[in-house]
Amino acid sequence: KNAKVRERYGILAGVVGIITNLILSASKIVIGLLVNSIAIIADGINNLTDMASSAVTLVGFKMAAKPSDIEHPYGHARFEYLTGLVVSFLILIIGFKLLTASFDKVLKPDPLEFSYITIIVLVLAIFIKIWQALFNLRTGEDIGSSALKATGMDSRNDVISTTAVLISLIISEITGFQLDGYIGLLVALFIIYSGIQLIKETSSPLLGKAPDPELVREIEERICKEDAVLGVHDLVVHDYGPGRIFASVHIEVDAYGDLIYSHDIIDNIERNLSEELGIHLVAHMDPLETRDPLTQTLNEKVAEILEPLDGIVGFHDLRVVAGYSHTNIIFDIVISPECKLTEAYIKDYVESQLQSIDSTYYVVITFDKSYVQNNI
Repeated sequence: KNAKVRERYGILAGVVGIITNLILSASKIVIGLLVNSIAIIADGINNLTDMASSAVTLVGFKMAAKPSDIEHPYGHARFEYLTGLVVSFLILIIGFKLLTASFDKVLKPDPLEFSYITIIVLVLAIFIKIWQALFNLRTGEDIGSSALKATGMDSRNDVISTTAVLISLIISEITGFQLDGYIGLLVALFIIYSGIQLIKETSSPLLGKAPDPELVREIEERICKEDAVLGVHDLVVHDYGPGRIFASVHIEVDAYGDLIYSHDIIDNIERNLSEELGIHLVAHMDPLETRDPLTQTLNEKVAEILEPLDGIVGFHDLRVVAGYSHTNIIFDIVISPECKLTEAYIKDYVESQLQSIDSTYYVVITFDKSYVQNNI
């Protein structure tokens, strides 16, 4: 969670990736040229792209660590997400290049020159790539870095592609059938598939991915453990990059309680979440009517009415405004993005159910979208 520690881990992973991939790339390209194998050469070029990916990761971590400024008050931490996306596109590009080269090799196969030195180099490359994959995936998991996870997945792809090249070389030597181009095609298709999946994964935070349900639950539980808090709603979490999470929430308190005390509790909640979870929280104090029997009864009735409706997350801020000829029941309904019901249908349904109790009841509903995946 420490920004400096994250930066150092990222730089270490980038430097290690540049050095190891440079060695692997040079050795594979030389061996590939000696034995006339397009698959080995392509594998070496893939490692050269991996070196570029490591360099991009290195730069990304340095840029993400830049402090906030006037133009970017939320910081630059999203550079790390951009880095992961760039690495994903590099994987996709190398997949298409390998696909083209392998197709040409299928159409015009050239005999391979078998060598035990080639076997040894490829086996060593596989073990190095296994270590790289484990190192990047573990480091990415420890510091929550999508960029390092993408690099780790790329290393895993290299293990598969190099193993496939090794197998094709051995089979070709035993049978005399040139599998080089065909294996290259299979490896290329796998790399392209992995690149597409990684693009989806690394672009998700940039597009506004829903926050982790565990994080949402922890935020709500920490808020609700305070005695003065009656509930929470309208929680919104914005991710501006690792360690740069901003959130806003409405915290419900007793309207008849000590509002100065309640305000002090909310200030403490904001400070504690910042210190303990690294979340910049802005909380709105929402006083609730707790003594009016009609309000309590209608709260229970509305909850009962909404319970069977799919896609309704909950409701809040119910208040009753009585007039001479009718009574307005005003509240907010929170609906999930998957809700198939129209707002007009929900309003008419709720109003008809309440008017079956009292024909003078009319509802005034504000519909809110749920921006988190679970609520207390």
